[in-house]
Amino acid sequence: MAGRRADRVDMTTGAISPKLVTLAWPLVVGNLLQTFYNLADMFWVGRVGTNAVAAVSLMFPTSWLFVSLAMGLTASSVALVSQHVGAGDDRAADNVVAQTTLMTVVIGVVLAAFGFAFRHQLLTLVGAKGPVYVQALGYIEVLFFSIPFTFLFFVFRAVLRGAGDTRTAMWLMVLSAGMNVVLDPILILGYSPLGPMGTQGAAVATLISRVFAAAVGVYVLLRGDWGIQLRLEDLRPDWPVLKRLATLGYPATIDGAARSFASVAMVALVARFGAVPTAAYGVGIRMMSVSWTVSGAVGQAAATGVGQNLGAKTPDRASEVTWKATVGTMLVLFGAGGLMMAFPGVAMRVFTDDPAVVRVGAHFLRVIGPFLSFFGGLMVIQGGFRGAGSTGVAMALSFLSRWILRIPMAILLAYGWTYQLGPLTLSGMAWGVNGLWWSWSLSAVGAFVVGVLWFSLGHWRQGVLDEEKAPSTAD
Repeated sequence: MAGRRADRVDMTTGAISPKLVTLAWPLVVGNLLQTFYNLADMFWVGRVGTNAVAAVSLMFPTSWLFVSLAMGLTASSVALVSQHVGAGDDRAADNVVAQTTLMTVVIGVVLAAFGFAFRHQLLTLVGAKGPVYVQALGYIEVLFFSIPFTFLFFVFRAVLRGAGDTRTAMWLMVLSAGMNVVLDPILILGYSPLGPMGTQGAAVATLISRVFAAAVGVYVLLRGDWGIQLRLEDLRPDWPVLKRLATLGYPATIDGAARSFASVAMVALVARFGAVPTAAYGVGIRMMSVSWTVSGAVGQAAATGVGQNLGAKTPDRASEVTWKATVGTMLVLFGAGGLMMAFPGVAMRVFTDDPAVVRVGAHFLRVIGPFLSFFGGLMVIQGGFRGAGSTGVAMALSFLSRWILRIPMAILLAYGWTYQLGPLTLSGMAWGVNGLWWSWSLSAVGAFVVGVLWFSLGHWRQGVLDEEKAPSTAD
């Protein structure tokens, strides 16, 4: 097994910060490349027109829904694989790989079929109309075919990450993202015999690159030379393991769905103000997603570190991993937020030359910039909970951030409120689309404070392997 351990990062010994950086930087690069998929799509779609940008902006939360579901379905595998590795049981970790693959592929195929069947209703729900509807339909029809392949690739990333190998997935992301970038202008603008495909071309480029990534990922897992192995003899239902994956995974899956539906709800609120705010919001969110990919990657690294240390029975070290990851991420994002505030117009003009879209988007970035670090800090703390197997807590924090704080604040601040008190009529707010921007920032601060306090309680310190042995003491 020595060869299979060569690329692993062991978070149970040595200085934490250097190992955290070693584990996190390939994840940061990989997540940035995942974001580059979306930025490249938006860049080339922006050359088609504002309606095309609005169409892809409307569909971004939907496409992110399936990415979030894939991350949710594989979150349980990170906890189990990392804790088995920390405990020195590689064979049990391999079985988790097979069961995760089996479960995820079945769910991916079902979701793809369901989404394609109800694609028209979805577009109506998010408020797509006229030319935007037509272009969004062409985009989403192809997108649904990519779902099973997207899910397969996320299985590959998650199980290798749980084993402590983050570099292999990064290199595959480099190849996949490069393929997407090359194909985008060819398919979107028509530099091929197929002619210009517009928004549908962006979806086809993404489909091709994800099929490639999934195929190579499965090959890597079957070889078993990169830290973890997919064994064909394990590809039959192991019901106790599947039950454990489902028990740990369903909160993360609900979490992913809730986050994405909240994004759909937000974009629907923005769409009520017209195509210009919708396009500005779509571009702004994509730029924010760069910071999310950094904090999400560090959160994933923290999850691996927490899982390995709980498997090795060193919970104090697991706590130290999370706190150091949180502070480091917030410092980086504080600087990024400052740049966002200082040069918002420059950033917007990279993706669109429409003056109205640039003006609205620049204001969005100025509102979000000072609070960017709170978004990132919460994501790292959630990663710590997920590594411990406390996926329900991570889910609760997402619900708090989005459905309890952000969406109600958005409605209140954007559309105002009225209250009848006897003969008096009280009213306030109604900031219009700016109220939607402020709801993002204020909800981030509130959820971060709750997350810090919750993690400090320490109820997560008993890992999932201990729970299997002593269910009466489970958290």
